[in-house]
Amino acid sequence: MSKRGLSMEEKKTKMLEIFHETAEFYSLKDLEKIAPIVQSVKEVLDDIVSDGFVQMDKIGTGNYFWSLPSAAGATKQALLSKNQKELEALNAKIEEVSGGIEEAEKGREDTPERRKMLSTLSELQETSSSLKNELSAFGAADPIKYEKKSQAVKVCKDAAVQWTDNTMILLSYISGIGSEIEPIKAQLGIDDEWEDLKT
Repeated sequence: MSKRGLSMEEKKTKMLEIFHETAEFYSLKDLEKIAPIVQSVKEVLDDIVSDGFVQMDKIGTGNYFWSLPSAAGATKQALLSKNQKELEALNAKIEEVSGGIEEAEKGREDTPERRKMLSTLSELQETSSSLKNELSAFGAADPIKYEKKSQAVKVCKDAAVQWTDNTMILLSYISGIGSEIEPIKAQLGIDDEWEDLKT
């Protein structure tokens, strides 16, 4: 039967035992030599440091780690206190939400009047949906779309009339100062079929 490796929790426990039994300070190299965990000393150490069970300080160029049994107890007590506060806050939130649910359910009791109103609401929603489908079937004949298109056409026509007026004023001015207008008309792309849009 092959020997099973230690789980991460077991590795953490073994590492903490080293600190608590000796009450010494260790560098990472020291721990790698004495720890029964062969390959993952740094990973386990990082985990228990981040959990607050082992303290680390940089002294000179090296990092030193330590953990005293009393400090571990204090850390666990602080963690327990923090978790209890979180539990109390969650319980208070549950009570608040439960109260909100009860409040929301008031007036929603299953009565004949409520059933009738819900039935009416359902019918009105179906009618609304049906009318929307009918309106979309009209497509271009939709009165709102028709009105928007009519307004857009009017804006375009007004702009075309304005530019026609501007062109006529320009041609009239050029003719008035004695210049020939034919080259100007050719330059502007105006041919014999050009007509005044005011008519």
